[in-house]
Amino acid sequence: MMTSERGYPPALMSWSIWGLGAVLYLIGFYQRVAPAVMTTELMRAFDIDAAGLGNLSAFYFYSYVAMQTPTGIIADRWGPRRLLAAGALVAGVGSLIFGLASNMVWAGLGRLLIGGSVAVAFVGMLKLAAHWFAPRQFALASGLALCSGIVGAVFAGVPLRLMVAGIGWRPVMLVSAAVTLVVAVGIWWLVRDDPAERGYASHAHVPAGTAHNIGIIAGIRQVFRYRNTWLLCLIPGGIVGSVLTFSGLWGVPFLAAHYGFSQTRAAAYCSALLVAWAVGGPVLGGLSDRIGRRKPLYVAGCLAVALSWVVIIYVPALPPAVLAALLLIAGFASGSMIIGFAYIKESVPQSLAGTVSGICNMGVMSGPMILQPAVGWILDLTWKGQTIAGEKFYALASYRLGFSLMLAWAVLGCVLILFTRETGCRQRV
Repeated sequence: MMTSERGYPPALMSWSIWGLGAVLYLIGFYQRVAPAVMTTELMRAFDIDAAGLGNLSAFYFYSYVAMQTPTGIIADRWGPRRLLAAGALVAGVGSLIFGLASNMVWAGLGRLLIGGSVAVAFVGMLKLAAHWFAPRQFALASGLALCSGIVGAVFAGVPLRLMVAGIGWRPVMLVSAAVTLVVAVGIWWLVRDDPAERGYASHAHVPAGTAHNIGIIAGIRQVFRYRNTWLLCLIPGGIVGSVLTFSGLWGVPFLAAHYGFSQTRAAAYCSALLVAWAVGGPVLGGLSDRIGRRKPLYVAGCLAVALSWVVIIYVPALPPAVLAALLLIAGFASGSMIIGFAYIKESVPQSLAGTVSGICNMGVMSGPMILQPAVGWILDLTWKGQTIAGEKFYALASYRLGFSLMLAWAVLGCVLILFTRETGCRQRV
């Protein structure tokens, strides 16, 4: 490894290297919410009902969540470059399988490979940020990471809906696979784990790729000795689960059925929620860095999220402008969950940063993993036999009951956040 007295790397270099990881995260988010605008096409292609669609979409989250703890440990031991390149390669293959799938088995396998592979993106980005950026920029970088992901989600809204309507969902997925494979090559060619590999000083206290001597199980046990780990893993599942269950799967059919929106307009409203989430992440993360505290903004965000969903779910026939405003508020406030990544990283020793980040992201993704199929199950369970143009029509009461699961988890987060211990934006050594 090269050594040098050249100081810290130029900002352009740092952001460029981090940015390649962000592109993979963008692709992962795109794949995460893409089923929301292909509900009819997927249900017809694979002859499935709402519960089946929920499970197909959730295959992504099953493998994503399962990969979070090993991803964090591998990131600590091997470094993010190899992890991100391998993730992009497998994601490309998974996208190819999904696009060519002739039945639910192959479609589920494709979604499973996509979810498990792009699971490395966020933790890999956090690991790169810890080495390529100053500590005071960590929450900002985490917020911008979320922002890059939401850009992918926005592409999976109106633009994807228009492309699916124009050329079909399978060709779109095959093009997505090709783009992802190109990204894999770019990451391997350009990304480096630590500035020292380019002759610059590192911002990290622990050299990149340095494996601590703690075993996998022992490392997991160690991070869970800290109270904040437990709490900060459970809280964001309700926030992210609400956003991705609504915008990522059930919001479009809900808005189309009960507000009379076209598929494209409904997708635009869901995209607005995601855009607000993208803005809220870096704004609230950066503000948390500036004031030197984590807990107050996180508490405020959790409360705003819960209150917004109460009105959206239980007040019928909201004026479109009011509905849009509430979705924007819920999305922006949901950006507070990004504070949790800096918060939890500061709550454990630096050597376990990758492990605890993976565990935190496992908590984040457990929300949509559980809520997406659960809402679909409730919709099918309470279906009254109504159909429109051959498609099942779910009553407003059914959606309310299903969406109440989202609200319950968000409210639980409001309670749990009160018991977290403030770190003062200072890293535990």
